[in-house]
Amino acid sequence: MRILITGNMGYVGPVVVAHLRARFPEAELIGYDSGFFAPHLTTDDPFPERLLSRQVFGDMRDLSPCLLEGVDAVVHLAAISNDPMGKRFEAPTIDINQEASLRLAALARDAGVANFVFASSCSVYGFAEGGPRREGDALNPLTAYARSKIGTEEGLHALDAPGMTITCLRFATACGMSPRLRLDLVLNDFVAAALITGEVKVLSDGTPWRPLIDVADMARAIEWACGRSPEQGGRCLSVNAGSDRWNYQVSELAEAVARAVPGTQVSINRDAPPDKRSYQVDFTLFRGLAPDHQPRLGLEDSVSRLRDGILRAHDIGTDFRRSDAVRLFTLERHLEAERLSPDLRWRMAEEGAA
Repeated sequence: MRILITGNMGYVGPVVVAHLRARFPEAELIGYDSGFFAPHLTTDDPFPERLLSRQVFGDMRDLSPCLLEGVDAVVHLAAISNDPMGKRFEAPTIDINQEASLRLAALARDAGVANFVFASSCSVYGFAEGGPRREGDALNPLTAYARSKIGTEEGLHALDAPGMTITCLRFATACGMSPRLRLDLVLNDFVAAALITGEVKVLSDGTPWRPLIDVADMARAIEWACGRSPEQGGRCLSVNAGSDRWNYQVSELAEAVARAVPGTQVSINRDAPPDKRSYQVDFTLFRGLAPDHQPRLGLEDSVSRLRDGILRAHDIGTDFRRSDAVRLFTLERHLEAERLSPDLRWRMAEEGAA
């Protein structure tokens, strides 16, 4: 088996690579990544990419068709990966997250790839009242990031690719420990704040809902999608990936962190205006299609893993919200140093091409 994993040097990628290597020890695993965040490891464990058969560096917009030769499955993680980055870099977000994704899918189809796995997001539901959202419910994207995910899903469903099984995993909000930790995610931020400042400050009134999934459980879902047959949900499937028991209000997340880090104070801004990023998600379809690949970790498991991992981590100081664990600041530092162009291309590549 040969699997191409794009965006493998981000937050989710190292966990996915480790999982796939453990499950398929003889597989050829190929990583493809721009390298924006490659140096920012928060662990002294061995380099995550050692588990790959090959690492290729490149821009998603320039991926060569030859990289797909003989590939059985594509795991497409590469993206400008959250709302603040999507707001700051809206045009590149659409170019990379949507246009380059659809180009990749067409190349995969032409190369005879059997399974294409797209990491979508439950953020496509936006602000959603009236109970947990199912796959057929109306979408209400609030950001460029969410719009790019919807645009890609729509393009994949319209793609003429009868020989390729496409799975769009609408993941709940990611959380949990990774060799390249992100602290611009709600639960991860709360744990870091509890450990470093002794306080978790909830900027909203605490009532917004968030569905979450640990990165380790994301990897299990991706494993399932890599081998999914059209008989399991159809040739092209969009499915919520997560667990019903992981629908939490933000105040519940803060309290869970306080229990795991004794002495933590929790403050909630009861006078905050309503947070429009509030939604619950129904994961019934995923539970029925992938019974052997359901999330295994609970909230307490993820919090304790984050607590222990951050305590061991390096390069996370008191000003952690402006560290390289917050991806927007990494990109901005690249821009300030003129390593990146405004459209998020490496300048050294441009100079080398000239």
